[in-house]
Amino acid sequence: MAEDDKTKDPATTNPELTRSTLPQGYRQGIITAITVLLGFSLAFFRFWGLEAPGKWTIRSAISTGTLVIAIFLQIIALFRSLRLEDDAESEYRKTVSWFIASAAVLVLGLLFAVVESS
Repeated sequence: MAEDDKTKDPATTNPELTRSTLPQGYRQGIITAITVLLGFSLAFFRFWGLEAPGKWTIRSAISTGTLVIAIFLQIIALFRSLRLEDDAESEYRKTVSWFIASAAVLVLGLLFAVVESS
């Protein structure tokens, strides 16, 4: 029995060492997706907030506020994806949730913008 204890791998006996890590490419993929969406969001925000003709109304302010919230959520998701802790599967899932939430808020803001511009 003493030999069995010596031959056991410490990683299999310690749950902290058996951390489930992501396959190669997952973190790079989410970082790319976040930066692409963030780039689009910032470009649209610049057009909508500074270059689009017309007067500010309450509806345009609501759509702009929604876009700002989406950009804020995307920055949080990008920050989370760049942390070392995000290599763990559980942290990665939380980061993906932040990213999906930011994308949903962005779509909502774009819908508000379409309604305002029509």
